[in-house]
Amino acid sequence: MSFGIINVIIFVFLVASNNLGVSLALPAGKTNHHVRHCVWNYPAIFNFGDSNSDTGGIAALYGPVPPPNGETFFGGSAGRLCDGRLFIDFLAESLGLPFLSPYLDSVGSNFSHGANFATAGSTIRPQNNTYLDIQFAEYSNFYQKSQIFSKQGGVFAGLLPKEEYFSRALYTFDIGQNDITTGYRLNLTSEDIKAYIPGVIDQFTEVVKGVYGKGGRVFWIHNTGPLGCLAYMLERLQPAPAQIDKLGCASPLNEVSQYYNSKLKEAVVQLRKDMPLATITFVDMYSLKLNLISEAKNFGFEEPLVACCGNGGKYNFNSTTKCGNTDTVNGKEILIAKSCPNPLKRVIWDGIHYSEAANKWIFDQISKNPSYLDPPISLSRVCRQRRNH
Repeated sequence: MSFGIINVIIFVFLVASNNLGVSLALPAGKTNHHVRHCVWNYPAIFNFGDSNSDTGGIAALYGPVPPPNGETFFGGSAGRLCDGRLFIDFLAESLGLPFLSPYLDSVGSNFSHGANFATAGSTIRPQNNTYLDIQFAEYSNFYQKSQIFSKQGGVFAGLLPKEEYFSRALYTFDIGQNDITTGYRLNLTSEDIKAYIPGVIDQFTEVVKGVYGKGGRVFWIHNTGPLGCLAYMLERLQPAPAQIDKLGCASPLNEVSQYYNSKLKEAVVQLRKDMPLATITFVDMYSLKLNLISEAKNFGFEEPLVACCGNGGKYNFNSTTKCGNTDTVNGKEILIAKSCPNPLKRVIWDGIHYSEAANKWIFDQISKNPSYLDPPISLSRVCRQRRNH
């Protein structure tokens, strides 16, 4: 068996933990020892992405994310544009690792088990000050300086990853959504956006190769979800009735999402050839999220296209009054974009991002169903085999 296939099997031991009845509700910094009996340990995670996996980068840049964000799990704002945990949080918990500290946050951060370079609004193309090349530059700086400070000992040694962790870590990528939606915000057509997608993918692959060049060997890459099902795009695009599918989603935008995903998958196939020592797991987030939206009622959810947190309208989304926005009435600040009564029943949190309940459902499905992974490996079967040895 090749080294690459062995790494894939090792990796799926990690995400299989929830399928074996392992509790995911771990406090930050705690270790689930039952998981470690079943899985091979990755000592760190380094994540690159946008708001779908941002654990506090945007808050470090521009100030706290307002309540009711964070209310479901953290009891208050935790730097995430969600009512609770993100997919990356569930992944970290399944590895027995603490939640990832955002690289941009200098207060109270602990990078001993990795770092999160994701920042809300980030793109692959150079459209803002946190695009993917910048995140890679941050990683490169972190890679270099952490080794210098770790060797000096003292307090820094306990707050930074060990040198060998960089080659043994899991590298996760969840980015690209904003490259598509920005095109629509600039009033480009779907064909215009498709025309620049190959260039976006080329830039993405260069960063993955850059991480590989610094010793990264295990990669976890998400494709993008069905963007035509998100309230903020439905509200902005105002698609014609003929452009709305049976789920209520905007077909043209979902078609562009699928085109992007097809090009990304082609790139992953090529990356496996270009990086022979790497193991790359491609995760079909599009199918997962579309399945959740289309079968929401069967999975215990309701109103899958309507935001939980917002300020009214068809989708409970208003681009000028977003989740957590306040107004001053008679000299008193009032929350006007509030949470719904039961976020645990909702798929979409704020019209843009998924709820904690949806994120957990997505993670659970990946743990159970190999068809969402490429290569497709039965997580529960592999983990049982591991436990029997």
